[in-house]
Amino acid sequence: MLNQPLKLNTKIFNEDVEKISTRVGFGDGLLKAGSDNENIVALSADLTESTKADLFAERFPERFIQVGVAEQNLASTASGIAAMGKIPFITSYSIFSPGRNWEQIRTTICYNNQPVKIISSHAGLSVGPDGGSHQALEDIAITRVIPNLVVISPCDSIEAKKATLACSKTIDPTYMRLARNDTPIITTEDTPFEIGKAQIFFIPEVGLANVGIIATGPILYKAIIAARELEKKGIKVKVMNLSTIKPLDIKSIVDLAKETKAIVTVEDHQISGGMGSAVAECLAQNYITPIEFVGVKDKFGQSGTPLELEKFYEIDTSNIIEKVEKVLTRKI
Repeated sequence: MLNQPLKLNTKIFNEDVEKISTRVGFGDGLLKAGSDNENIVALSADLTESTKADLFAERFPERFIQVGVAEQNLASTASGIAAMGKIPFITSYSIFSPGRNWEQIRTTICYNNQPVKIISSHAGLSVGPDGGSHQALEDIAITRVIPNLVVISPCDSIEAKKATLACSKTIDPTYMRLARNDTPIITTEDTPFEIGKAQIFFIPEVGLANVGIIATGPILYKAIIAARELEKKGIKVKVMNLSTIKPLDIKSIVDLAKETKAIVTVEDHQISGGMGSAVAECLAQNYITPIEFVGVKDKFGQSGTPLELEKFYEIDTSNIIEKVEKVLTRKI
């Protein structure tokens, strides 16, 4: 059942559950952050409307810079602006930022520890028909290895707004990945959010859980649906929303592993180097636990609807259930 002390959306299991893209939540959050703090500026690489930075650009044109199709300049310019005391938000598609400007993010932003917020839309398979060239399935892997860089993957549009507001108040370089397509609303305005803090969104009705599912991003919804189906089979599940991939909430992950003795990670990203890898590293050092991974298996994406792609790449609800059943056979 849903962990209602967190005031989650009680309509999540309805067929008509409201769906909004996480990039919309970012746009709303950026506008609010800009209204609260005049030091916030925004930059775009010719994708202002697609990344939902257009609301900010229209309200604060004097604090908006359009750099054109030049992602390396996008990062370097933002670093310079940050050095002068501003808080820049740079927006593009994740395949281009951090995909194309990784070195500038590493050296001009993170090496200098500048408070630039790298907000990247169209991550994962959510790009759908745009195909493999535009489906960033490696962005978590290449960002979480950069020192000083915070990495966030919000589960829905409401959490994306909260994450935007939260990172606007920090001095840390930050990367946030967003989806293109509309995805279910899981949280509410009253659900707490804190950078670096994981939360348990689904719990057994009674007793301890047999398995823990750790998910990040909008695919968390699939994990919750899978948990409810598993509950009908008598398998008790806890589902963790790991919205901050770096810094990792080590204590919460280890506590979940100690209770369940079995973990399944779920992400819309390559298994190698992704959130699941971060969790595996954590458990290898702190509490050895059987673990299974749901994610893309060393393949490029392709054109298709998000639902078709999730099924083809085996990251849908049925595959989450299969991995849970498999990891239970490995419990010590």
